[in-house]
Amino acid sequence: MKKILITDKLADDGINFLNEQDGIQIHIQTGVSEDELCEIIPDYDALLIRSGTTVTENVLKAGKNLKVVGRAGIGVDNVDVPAATEQGVIVMNTPDANATTTAELAIAHMFSLSRNLPEANNSVRAGKWERSRLTGAEISYKTIAILGFGTIGRIVAQRANGLKMRVIAYDPFVTPEIFAEYGAEPVSLEELVQQADYLTLHCPVVEKTRGIIGAEQLAMMKKSAMLINCARGGLVDEQALYEALKEGKIAGAALDVYEQEPPQNSPLLELDNIVFTPHLGASTKEAQVAVSVEIARQAVKYLKTGEAVNALNVPRLSAEELKKSKQFMMLANKLGKMLAGLIDSPIKKLEVGTYGKAADVEIRPISVEALVGLLADQFSTPVNSVNAENIAKRQGISLIETKTEESQGYLSLINVTAHCEDGEISLEGTLLGDCHPRLVKIDHFEIEVAPEGAMLVTHHEDRPGVISAISSVLGQSNINISRMHVGIPDERQEAMAVISISEPLSDELVQAVCDVPPVKTVKQIVL
Repeated sequence: MKKILITDKLADDGINFLNEQDGIQIHIQTGVSEDELCEIIPDYDALLIRSGTTVTENVLKAGKNLKVVGRAGIGVDNVDVPAATEQGVIVMNTPDANATTTAELAIAHMFSLSRNLPEANNSVRAGKWERSRLTGAEISYKTIAILGFGTIGRIVAQRANGLKMRVIAYDPFVTPEIFAEYGAEPVSLEELVQQADYLTLHCPVVEKTRGIIGAEQLAMMKKSAMLINCARGGLVDEQALYEALKEGKIAGAALDVYEQEPPQNSPLLELDNIVFTPHLGASTKEAQVAVSVEIARQAVKYLKTGEAVNALNVPRLSAEELKKSKQFMMLANKLGKMLAGLIDSPIKKLEVGTYGKAADVEIRPISVEALVGLLADQFSTPVNSVNAENIAKRQGISLIETKTEESQGYLSLINVTAHCEDGEISLEGTLLGDCHPRLVKIDHFEIEVAPEGAMLVTHHEDRPGVISAISSVLGQSNINISRMHVGIPDERQEAMAVISISEPLSDELVQAVCDVPPVKTVKQIVL
């Protein structure tokens, strides 16, 4: 008999599902303290929670029989995931169960802004009848611009197509086939904000997306455009949004999420051309039922079959497996991260090959770890070896594996090749002394570099003085060069340099390096 403890309120449908399962026994005890949870958790195989319960390292250590923590919802800030991994406990969530309700809230905000609904409601309640002043606009045949084309963004696209809107979208990790399937036209970020009648955000907050809509982007928008954010507060520079709304640079906005929640003392609260909701994206009866039933199903499936759906961490490998694969997996992860920093267009296929001693171990953990490195910084949900393949599949990325015992000039070698819309990029890496990762090739360029820290990858004409000019730009900004390697392929008047630097460069300084006349491209990678 498998025992499940529930410490936050779940919808009755989820509870009923669990009660119907053979071999499953549940106990509900809400409002428990950490000490109380530590006392009772040893008896249970699974713990199901929402946001009210904090699962600490102490709780996880006390759970001698605990196999899985299930979060009904997407956020796992209240779970110590690294500690769970250390204790061999699977942590899973339900990232898609509330996607529809969040998408529908964005559509509702679009209607609300278009027809002045909050203001009209207040006007009638005040005894007024201002039909002319509150004239709205139709949304049919207008352009809805979707920033982020994951599950929620795709549902928004489907709804917008039904409303006869033109749908455009930006997501650098989605292939044209996925956009076409959902009736969306892929565009650049600049084109997205310039063409939008309604700009709706549906991407996670990661390093690359924090503040993605700021003063520069707002200045590009139509004066009649509306901004809708039901994703994460950190995506929008709220001060820039305040100034844009106050100065009439855009017509209106609707926010469900904020940099600080609740948004007390925010200057946005002073404005009339913005609508607010208190983070209601997942707050519908249907969504509450969906996340409860889904986490119940996932927990039962794991307890009965070992299949970990939507797992956010990795069960511990055996000592023998870890010893064989760990260094190769680490190398593949670094190569995947470097690929992510070098590509400019969506990836359709990731090809991973292992050679020599690297082919002596299972290739799947290595290739999946390359996917983890490639995708890790693109999603708010942690990407790991359990969920990386599913995430890649959803993004339209296929994984191809090859292995051979031929040495290819090195005792061990791993090749990762990203097949993109505008071509392909290939990286090769090896291990020195079986434990020190080295990048040894980028496309046709032979390069030997330790893949670590901050690095610049430049593609430039093979002319005297280029490296000196780049070094001068960096030196004038007190940036130290710790290592540098230049690769020159045969019979080509071009070169590539990988420069290890003391600290990451600002966008302005990266551009200054790119402005060195013989330099064609500059990519900054931080590992």
